[in-house]
Amino acid sequence: MRLFLDANVLFSAAHRGTGSVRIFCRLAAAGACELVSSPYAIDEARRNVARKYPGRLPDLEALVARLAVCVEATPENVAWAAGYRLPAKDAPILAAAVQAGATLLVTGDQKDFGHLYGQTLRGTQVLPPVAAIEQVIAVK
Repeated sequence: MRLFLDANVLFSAAHRGTGSVRIFCRLAAAGACELVSSPYAIDEARRNVARKYPGRLPDLEALVARLAVCVEATPENVAWAAGYRLPAKDAPILAAAVQAGATLLVTGDQKDFGHLYGQTLRGTQVLPPVAAIEQVIAVK
């Protein structure tokens, strides 16, 4: 199972150091899933961690080192994703997850992605972190 981690999931894992988001790393280490993200999402997480919790940047980099980094989404895929009522800043996230062949797009951004929770778009299901963890564990 391939999980695409949104910037807010990376941010939360880096700045908290514990909690549900760190479970993804343990699941990946156990072979239950593969973690992937895009340079766009990683850069957003870096900017936010640097701005709010600069001392946690090494934690973010350690997490990023465990990820597969996919290529950025094509403009055509970003345009397709924008059709799902996503802000311009979030369309590249959905587009990259789909383009990377992710089984799940994991995002805690309920404000912008909440209306897509539970939906499967071009083979990628959009879920909040806890629901994604439950799904990985159920499949394992």
